[in-house]
Amino acid sequence: MRVLIVKTSSMGDVLHTLPALTDAMEAIPGIRFDWVVEEGFAQIPGWHPAVDRVLPVAIRRWRKHWFGSQQREERVKFKRELQSCQYDIVIDAQGLIKSAALVTRLAKGVKHGQDSRSAREPFASWWFDKRHEIDKKQHAVERTRELFAKSLGYEKPATTGDYAIANHFLAHPPADANQYLVFLHSTTRADKHWPESHWRDLIIQLRDSGLGIKLPWGSEAERQRALRLAEGVDYVEVLPKLTLEEVATQLVGARAVVSVDTGLSHLAAALDRPNITLYGPTDPGLIGGYGKNQTACCSETKSLNDLEPEKVFLALAPIIY
Repeated sequence: MRVLIVKTSSMGDVLHTLPALTDAMEAIPGIRFDWVVEEGFAQIPGWHPAVDRVLPVAIRRWRKHWFGSQQREERVKFKRELQSCQYDIVIDAQGLIKSAALVTRLAKGVKHGQDSRSAREPFASWWFDKRHEIDKKQHAVERTRELFAKSLGYEKPATTGDYAIANHFLAHPPADANQYLVFLHSTTRADKHWPESHWRDLIIQLRDSGLGIKLPWGSEAERQRALRLAEGVDYVEVLPKLTLEEVATQLVGARAVVSVDTGLSHLAAALDRPNITLYGPTDPGLIGGYGKNQTACCSETKSLNDLEPEKVFLALAPIIY
């Protein structure tokens, strides 16, 4: 059986889809997947052993200059590649109008997705041949596992989902594996940032741990924050600019991770790393870290300014000592 997945973004949502593939792989021997995903996350699907072909799409970038000649050529090329294969089933796990209309509609195969009561955008269900009711009152990983089970005709396992990507990186861990922590200090929303003064306090509390601390970054503003956090502390390393795969390699070798609510936090969870995730305004119940060794450290006031470094240290200490 050959199946096409339409799950384009975001990073966390793409990672949350992986356990559903593992379920299907175990329930249906020989099943293989192709996957349409936003170009920025195109490295992720190929880490899963059941994925054959990744089809990058650039809806986010195309929308900025939809009628540009380069954008039109890229869309024609993408459509040609998408329609080069006849699929047994197409699963739209995105549930949005734009992905349903621009991708799922064009694919060859019986199209499955959430019904109008379940999809994030109800009208997206118009483009599906088979519509499934999916319980919204469960974690995003479990919703996707339920969608795959109903689309492919097996019972969703009662066990915790398995991302099945850790082994891709464990085969070649960093030379200093288990000797450092990773602090994921950057996120897009200002109210999901933990104050720099709190990060510095936590860093100082860890001075006698014998562990290094690594700080990845993605933008120049994030690099500058990392440099400020590392200033004057010889056991903190600001990493160079890394690809997503290189970040994953650093994460898989970490003794533990401390992170704000960001896509890379979900990557740490997918790699089964012990991860303390700091939550302020967001609720970890439906979209938080899913998997082994995931700890939610929540501010009682919903403001990360009020989440004290000591509370985070106490959550981290049993893992590293």
